[in-house]
Amino acid sequence: MNWYTSIFELIDMRSFSNLWFWIALAVFWSTTSHWVLGVPFDMVQRARRHGGQAEADLADIARVNVNRLLFIARISGLWILGFACFVLTMLALLGFWYGVEFAQALFLLAFPMSLVGLLSLSTAQQIETEESQGEQLCRRLTRHRLKVQLIGTASIFVTALWGMYQNLNVGVL
Repeated sequence: MNWYTSIFELIDMRSFSNLWFWIALAVFWSTTSHWVLGVPFDMVQRARRHGGQAEADLADIARVNVNRLLFIARISGLWILGFACFVLTMLALLGFWYGVEFAQALFLLAFPMSLVGLLSLSTAQQIETEESQGEQLCRRLTRHRLKVQLIGTASIFVTALWGMYQNLNVGVL
């Protein structure tokens, strides 16, 4: 037996039975729910509590990130949408039609994140249209964070169910 075989027997390289995949999934969603439209959520909480300069800082960073996101969407949004649909379709076909577990894992990470991206665009458009400031901006960002957390919770639940199914199915074969 060579060293390559020994390592792969010691460390299971399949996605859903690998501890690193689950750690990455948790960090992925934790980070996504903390950074709301590129704004750290602690800034939203600080602006709500203290107002004044903290509120002005929140408005500035939110304005910069909203303008940046909408600029990218307006300039190259259709290209990004087409490429994202291509990648998601490729991962879905490789993963669920051809049975490639790594592609399944990537799809279960990327598809919910694409929903978060669409939600972010929608929220950014609403903030720009309303010219949100102060408490209205805080409420909008908090509502966006709650929706992201709901998507993340559903994503983790579905991924866990699929991962358990895959691990049990491999054990049977």
